[in-house]
Amino acid sequence: MEASTQIHSTTQEKMAQINRPAMEEDKVHAFSSPMPLMSEHWKTEEGKKSTRPSSLSEVLGLRELFCPQVWRASLAELVGTAVLVFAIDTIVISSIETNTSSPNLLLSILVAIIVAILLIATNPVSGGHINPVITFSAATVGLISFSRAAVYIFMQCVGGVLGALALKAVVNSSLEDTFSLGGCTLTVVAPGPQGPVTIGIETGQALWLEIICTFIFLFASIWIAFDHRQAHLMGKVMVLSIVGIVVGILVFISTTVTTVKGYAGAGMNPARCLGPALVRGGHLWTGHWVFWVGPTIACLAFYLYVKLIPRQHFHVEGYKHDIFDYMKSLPK
Repeated sequence: MEASTQIHSTTQEKMAQINRPAMEEDKVHAFSSPMPLMSEHWKTEEGKKSTRPSSLSEVLGLRELFCPQVWRASLAELVGTAVLVFAIDTIVISSIETNTSSPNLLLSILVAIIVAILLIATNPVSGGHINPVITFSAATVGLISFSRAAVYIFMQCVGGVLGALALKAVVNSSLEDTFSLGGCTLTVVAPGPQGPVTIGIETGQALWLEIICTFIFLFASIWIAFDHRQAHLMGKVMVLSIVGIVVGILVFISTTVTTVKGYAGAGMNPARCLGPALVRGGHLWTGHWVFWVGPTIACLAFYLYVKLIPRQHFHVEGYKHDIFDYMKSLPK
């Protein structure tokens, strides 16, 4: 009897040892690829065994462009972004149509909830990006390869278009005209006493808002997900919930700080802005470049910040495809 008890106890201990690393791994790779290839890991400061990429093609991860597993994982990005665009644009319309005293506050709360839910849903499959900003930042800091990032961003843009098409199919033409499918706008044309007038904000002001809000988004939430120490401490659900909360706060700030009708607030997600622009067109293309250039500048600023701080304060696990570090290591 005692022998069988000891055998059962030993078996349980072995199973716990096998399962424990897998649980820790789940918490680490919040925005990296869900199943990193061991041959592509660099040596980390903790002394993990791996090989440093020896060629530019390996740094860029070009073979991932032809990897079925990457494209299959990117389906989560497509579906997740499509649902995100449909949900957020629907929330924009319904928040204003309900005639509440604080539609911006209601909008921000609902956006925070839907973003957190979709990140948690897509994380096990693709790493949970559903935003070119997250994908591009993950690539610049070396968490994923630029090739995987290109696949993800392409699928996110396709998802944005599909989400806008789905919304167009369910709303009537008057709502579509009034709210421009909930797309990203700088200005709108409204009736005035002496004819139609354009109301909104200047392009320069919108660009600064896009840069600042996107950088805050990266610094205050995505940073936590990238740093595996904080990911271990908080857990995946908590980290992704924080991302959603930060997005909601920034939506509220950007839509209230200007107090100008016609401006839809900081996009912070180029794929979400692209979908309605392609489907609806018209004035949605006015200043559309702001919603791409602003986040790109913010991502580069975030990368510069990561490189300037002491390296011991930033711990990343996952791919180490940092093209800039690779270029510096080349013999002169």
